[in-house]
This record gives sequence, structure tokens and C-alpha cells, in this order.
Amino acid sequence: MPNEQVQEAAGQRQDRNNKETMAILSYEHIFSANTLGQVRAMFRQDSDAFWSNPLSTPIIAFQQRGFGEEYLKATVAFHHGIQEWKAGLEADFTPLHEAFIDTITDFTQFDIGTPGSFTFSGKGHDYEQAAFVQDNVRLGQWSVNAGLRWDHYQLLVNQNALSPRLGVARYWKSANMVLHFSYDHIFQTPAFENILLSSSPQVTSLDPDFLRLPVQPSHGNYYEAGFTRACLGKFKLDGNYYRRYVNNYADDDLLLNTSVSFPIAFRKAEIYGAEGKLDLPPWGRFSGFLSYSYQVGFAYLPATGGLFLGDEDINSNIRGAGRFWDSQDQRNTLRARYRYRLSRRLWAGLGAEYGSGLPVEFEGTEEDALAEYGPAVVARVDLAHGRVRPQLSLDASIGLDLYKNDRTAVRIQGDIENINDRRNVIDFAGLFSGNAIGPPRSGFVRLQSDF
Repeated sequence: MPNEQVQEAAGQRQDRNNKETMAILSYEHIFSANTLGQVRAMFRQDSDAFWSNPLSTPIIAFQQRGFGEEYLKATVAFHHGIQEWKAGLEADFTPLHEAFIDTITDFTQFDIGTPGSFTFSGKGHDYEQAAFVQDNVRLGQWSVNAGLRWDHYQLLVNQNALSPRLGVARYWKSANMVLHFSYDHIFQTPAFENILLSSSPQVTSLDPDFLRLPVQPSHGNYYEAGFTRACLGKFKLDGNYYRRYVNNYADDDLLLNTSVSFPIAFRKAEIYGAEGKLDLPPWGRFSGFLSYSYQVGFAYLPATGGLFLGDEDINSNIRGAGRFWDSQDQRNTLRARYRYRLSRRLWAGLGAEYGSGLPVEFEGTEEDALAEYGPAVVARVDLAHGRVRPQLSLDASIGLDLYKNDRTAVRIQGDIENINDRRNVIDFAGLFSGNAIGPPRSGFVRLQSDF
């Protein structure tokens, strides 16, 4: 786990591990030439553990949580004339368990009255069901896709939602272009990571001033318009513009000064942007793509769900007003990847990724940042403008088909990432009380077999 310089100097060591076991079963049945049925089941066991050594500061924390998920989906699709119908049912049953223990080692970092130790253990059940029906209609140069979905969610709250969807596309042969527009109403359930801990009455003992609000599912309206066009008989160009409006916008917060995050929600959010992609399908020995996206996102106070401890936290999140930049508000993102086939079995590729930087919410001074994170990291942050400085990574790959026939393929691939060995700070002073740092120059070798 990441840690600040003062924690590193104290000898802190914190580890997090995850184990997951999953089984997926699926069955298809052809009822007729026009009707197909499918059933899919998934069983998953997940466990997450967090461990701290005795030198951890300002808190020694231990956690063990997990869930067992049982998921079932059944659909039937049939074709009739100009219509393609599909309907289905979904059910998800997820028992949750969470256990957490902490011991404070530096009381100066906490409010007066915070207990020196805290223990929590709890269980809960997440029930989700859904049903949907959709139809795709082709009318000459027009294509219309319409659907309706019903969702039921029950954990801390019990809610139902109806979500319509509509997509319209038109093909212009003379311009070799497709224009499209879509609308979706979305229903997004809260993340259940530590949701039992943050909603338990026990956690209110951590601070005499607290406010606990149930986290409601998010509801939103998504709009998108765009085009797809073939260019020069070789390239495919895609362009999209989108706007998203979300109520009860989901986010994450921390429990005190630990690495334990839990879901919260804000009144609403607005996200809009544009994206474009130029694809080069295999053309002789060349293939690849170039993509660019522009995104702006901001959320509005007050918070509408989650746990808030202390007067300062309650005042800033519940009684506050205005808006703030969304944590994923990266204005400019550019990606490129091109591959050249050197021979029938050997190919080489080059790639690049550029990001203009995520927003920073650091309330201290530059001297505070240097003391906590060091000059190497702080140099990659523009504190005056509240942004991480741009990141850039150049990558290279080479692959060789060792063996290939109609049934079997064996290939080996080597990759070098961040050839320029740039220190890319992705997130600064964010979740987990630290920074997300991109990997330095790294090499990988992968052997793959398909049969």
C-alpha cells in the first residue's frame, strides 16, 4: 500500500491482498431457425485482506472482507421480418461479510474523543433482479433500437427503477457514412465495498459529531450523437459527442486516516465531452489506430449519502454548496498504436499514451506536500492550478508466431512499457492517503497458446 514519507520513516508496512475464485456455466438452445435461447450462470468467491505492521502511523489497521456471488441470466432472441427481438431476466444474490480492527498510534491526527481502538464485524445480503425487452428494427437506410429495463435493488435501501433506451442510426451511401443518436436512462447501484462498516451504528462511536445517510442508487440520463465514416477506402473514422446527467452521483471516501474506502454520493453530476478514433484495418503490412478524447466533469454539493465524521466533514459536504471537478476529469487523452508485420510470423509495434492530468484536491502548502511526498513526486504536480502535470508513456512490442495451424496456435510476445522512463503521477494525494504512480520502464514476456 502507498504511504507518506513520515510513514516510510517510521518503518510502516501495509499490505493488501485479494483472492478470487470464479466459475461460469453457459448453455445455448436453438428452438428454430429464428429463435435462440441462452442461459448463463456465474458463481464467485472474493476475499480482500488488509494488514499493518506495529510501526504503522497514525493508525494500525486490519481488515478482512469478502462476498460470495450467485448470478443467473436467461435470454431469448428471435428474428421476425424486419425486427430482432430480445428479452431476458437477471438475478444476483450476494452475501457480504466485513471485519475491521484499528488501533491509533498518533492521537494528534484525530479529533478529541476518538477512541484508541475500534472493532467491527457485520454481514449483509445484496439482492438485485432485472428484466428487459428490446427490439432492433431495420427500415431501409434507417435502424432503430429501443428497449426497456426494470431493476430492483435491496441492501441498505429498497428501490425499483424503469430505464428506457433508444438508438437511431441512418446510413448515407453517397457519403459512405452512418449518423447515430442514442439515449439511455441508467440505474447504477452503490459499490458494496465496506458499505456495511460505514452504515453500521457502531462506527458513530469514532466521533461525537457524525452524520450517516443511506447511499441511494444513481439515476442518470445519457445522450450521445456521432458518426462513422469510411475514408479513402482504407481508414474508418468515428466521432462522438456525449452529455451525461446523474443524480446521487457515486464516489468514494475514506474512514478516518485509514486505507478503508466506502461509497458516498453527491447531489448530482454533469459530464460532457467528445471523442474521435481513426482506425487503420490491416492494410498490407500496416494496422493500427489513433484516438483522442476530451472530457469535462463536475459534481454538485451537498452529499446525499455516506458517512461523515466531525464538524469540518459535515459542514463541507452536507452544508456546503457549489460544484467541484470530478476525480476523473482529464481534459485531453491521446492514444496511438501501430503494428507492422515484418514477415508472415513476425511483427513489431509502437504505441503512445498521453494524458493532460487529473484534478488535485490538496489543502496544504507546497512545503507540506514536499514533507509528505518528497520532491520527485511534487515536481510532477501543478499545485497552483490544481492539476497533475501531463503524463506520457511510449511503448514497444514484438511478437512471433512459433506454431500455427487450423486448430492450434503458439505465440510469444515481448513488451517494453514507458520506454522514456518518465515518472508519471496519475493521482496525487487521493484515495488510500497517497499517490498513484505509473510504472517506470518495464519489460514483459508472454507465451500464449490457443487450442
